[in-house]
Amino acid sequence: MTRATIARTKPAQESAAPAAALLAWYDRHRRRLPWRALPGESVDPYRVWLSEIMLQQTTVKAVAPYFAAFLDRWPTVADLAAAPVEEVMKAWAGLGYYSRARNLHACAIAVARDHGGRFPADIAGLRALPGIGDYTAAAVGAIAFDLPAPVVDGNVERVVTRLETVDDPLPGAKPLIRALVADMLDPARPGDFAQAMMDLGATICTPRKPACALCPLRPFCAAAAEGTQESYPRKAPKKTGTLRRGAAFVVVRADGALLVGTRPPKGLLGGMTEVPGTEWSADFDEAAALAAAPLPLAVRRLPGLELAVFRAEAPQDMPPGPGLRWIAAGEIAGEAFPTVMRKVIAHALPGR
Repeated sequence: MTRATIARTKPAQESAAPAAALLAWYDRHRRRLPWRALPGESVDPYRVWLSEIMLQQTTVKAVAPYFAAFLDRWPTVADLAAAPVEEVMKAWAGLGYYSRARNLHACAIAVARDHGGRFPADIAGLRALPGIGDYTAAAVGAIAFDLPAPVVDGNVERVVTRLETVDDPLPGAKPLIRALVADMLDPARPGDFAQAMMDLGATICTPRKPACALCPLRPFCAAAAEGTQESYPRKAPKKTGTLRRGAAFVVVRADGALLVGTRPPKGLLGGMTEVPGTEWSADFDEAAALAAAPLPLAVRRLPGLELAVFRAEAPQDMPPGPGLRWIAAGEIAGEAFPTVMRKVIAHALPGR
């Protein structure tokens, strides 16, 4: 019987001890985060939901200014629902994983339209909203509504696999980890427990060189007892991805306007603004890419990027072509360009 299996059969009093130690530590050392209510403050589900969507695959440091800007511009879910999706995409530009922005807007509309501007206070209702999966439903449910839901992100996976020496590799071990968290959480303080586990993983039980001497769960941690902390969580071998390449065409009009288009709403970088370009493929032929130039202009290859970047100058009266548009030089900074497109533009148009 593995340590993780044994943990599932612990008496309730023994299972409660780690949670009590963790919450005592959290009460002293909790992080101050812009979306987190202070002790005694009421929790705003909108702030919890907004932060959880933004924090997916993104760091706290990167999210903080975006969260503040969104909250300043759209202080309630109804405000966000009423905003044009194009404006939301522009405000999101730079955070990456752009399907989150589309789903964020769709979810805000659903909450405003179907729930009177209030998030459902149950897991099933939250799970039914656009863009909310099992993790986000559990996080919003626990933190905003104190529902006894096991919240498991990457930090929590690391803490639990070390605590119980879970040898099954991720992602296959996720159901077991969720069950272990469900056994361990304090039903009287599920929101604080969820945030405490996240804080512990972010500040103490880090991927490398964890500060075990400061950890409130050290007395209960099997990996710490064995000295094998950094070998958890186990991970399945990564599949080698295929390198894809393509070309981008930066076309500038005589007055400084830039030729752009909008990507389809579905798929990679959906709904974002881009300069014209080719499809990305493993067998990209740079010589043949010139046939995909958006306008009949002389283009020159710009060195310095893996992506093939071509630049051309267009006369003032040249029409943009099907599916494309000109944007004024002063509007470039405010467009919803993904990071890769901003790098392309900066490379082709230094100083813009």
